[in-house]
Amino acid sequence: MLDAGKKRNEQKRLCSKMSSKVVVFGVIFLLHLLEPFSLPVLANQLDLDLSPLPTGFLFGTASSSYQYEGAYKSDGKGMSNWDNFTHGTVFAGRYVIHGGKNGDIADDHYHRYLEDIDLMEALGVNSYRLSISWARILPKGRFGEANHAGIEFYNRLIDVLILKGIQPFVTLSHYDSPQELEDRYGSWLSPQSQEDFAFYADLCFKTFGDRVKYWATFNEPNFQVPLGYRSGLYPPCRCSGPLALVQCSDGDSEKEPFVAAHNIILAHAAAVDIYRTKYQIEQKGSIGIVLQHEWYEPLSNSAADKLAVERARSFTFNWYCSPLTAFSILAHSTALEYKLAYNSEMENLVGSLLPKFSSKEKEKLKKGLDFIGVNYYTAFYVQDCMYSACKTGLGSSRTEGLYLKSGVKNGVPIGEPVRVLKLGTKIMIPLLPCLTNSEAYNVLQTKFSWFNIYPNGMEKAVTYVKDRYNNTPMFITENEDDPNLTLEEDLNDSKRIKYMVDHIEAMVAAIRKGADVRGYFAWTLLDSFEWIYGYSVKYGLHHVDFATLNRTPRLSATWYKQFLAKYKETFLLGTSMTRQEKLLQHA
Repeated sequence: MLDAGKKRNEQKRLCSKMSSKVVVFGVIFLLHLLEPFSLPVLANQLDLDLSPLPTGFLFGTASSSYQYEGAYKSDGKGMSNWDNFTHGTVFAGRYVIHGGKNGDIADDHYHRYLEDIDLMEALGVNSYRLSISWARILPKGRFGEANHAGIEFYNRLIDVLILKGIQPFVTLSHYDSPQELEDRYGSWLSPQSQEDFAFYADLCFKTFGDRVKYWATFNEPNFQVPLGYRSGLYPPCRCSGPLALVQCSDGDSEKEPFVAAHNIILAHAAAVDIYRTKYQIEQKGSIGIVLQHEWYEPLSNSAADKLAVERARSFTFNWYCSPLTAFSILAHSTALEYKLAYNSEMENLVGSLLPKFSSKEKEKLKKGLDFIGVNYYTAFYVQDCMYSACKTGLGSSRTEGLYLKSGVKNGVPIGEPVRVLKLGTKIMIPLLPCLTNSEAYNVLQTKFSWFNIYPNGMEKAVTYVKDRYNNTPMFITENEDDPNLTLEEDLNDSKRIKYMVDHIEAMVAAIRKGADVRGYFAWTLLDSFEWIYGYSVKYGLHHVDFATLNRTPRLSATWYKQFLAKYKETFLLGTSMTRQEKLLQHA
């Protein structure tokens, strides 16, 4: 018999459980009530011409291990750089992460992956872009044993995806790496990181490559490196001088970004070399890299601003893409301009700070890549700071490229602003409580939007890659919007639907012009941990209640489902039977 106190506690527990179920039921019921009113909206946004899409085109959603999995100490997983960052890094007595949050639990995808794959199957996607937690399968890098529990998790995840007819598209490093490597030798600041990444990649190819046909080595190193080694906003929080946005204990913002980038580029080359030499012929997969590609327009028609746009691209996208494509192209074309062989725009400006590739390294770089993943979200105007008087701001230093990014021109935004800061605001990035060198990064206009909706930028960015990089095959590996909705608007997110429609149409326009684009991945399936913004930003097609972890489809999920159902005959969606047969062969 339970005593009176225990009975009351049990009643409270049951009531709480029932209350959460009632809330979830109420939300779902509300969605059903809203559905008839939303059907005209959806119908109007399903009339797209997808005829230019190639056979085998992938439509999916994207995620990353740290943002989704949780279970940060479960089943032998080691500490990652982001585990260490979110638990141990405090600047000026305040957490770097908004609200002091972390990815310890996140979406608990580690335990709920079957539920999440069911959501993917319900949408009708034919691919899912995920990343592997390096620290989950190699807790100490090459300095320790492989974690078989972690490996088995990814085996199960991949197997179930394939059985559901969903092609896994796997990223090896999506910002996270074992903290052990940082503690031992400084991670990406040391050439030893190339050996560790090659060891890790080899294990992944050997273990999962019989089923994984799309590999990306890195996600957005052109975003990760400046934030980790220049501004200090991301781990390993290294920065110095006026380029620092936080109070770092160590670092060199002028030099270290170039060193880290150099090692990441060569780590990519090492992984590609291993894949081409040992696995690709038998496994018949492809390998590439994913880069963020903001689009830039000149602030004015002046020659100086137009040159500044080219510098901005050189110091962001081309910094990584040129070495990974140009040396392989040069092997077949001696007439190609030197600027493609390496990033001469950067070299002219920063000189010896940009490390050189040895002859042996150039040979490895000739292995290149099979595709370029393009993450496109937004666009900016660019103002020259080399030949013109220029205020201090993001990009305006010599080692950043001597240009200044702006969301507006003559008071008019480049596109619909989603998040806007007012002049004199203390921080450059909203929701972040820890920036200290704010004077160096004050807003130049009355308003500054760091996220403007500019679909034309998608078409232009894809066309740019086509023209500059010999039409290397592309995937749109991330694209979506956090509409910054009110609580009442959250589930009926028609703004997100419009964003996706407009950007898919822009992608198709680039394909119509000859761009070899082979897939589109919406970011993201679920609300998740959004790095320094914690859980304050909502990108998911499904709302996640982080108190209960219940998933609820937004209107955008309904639209995506209807969109894929309507156009599944336009491109090849169903190859699940052959993949199931292949899976059974490897059982």
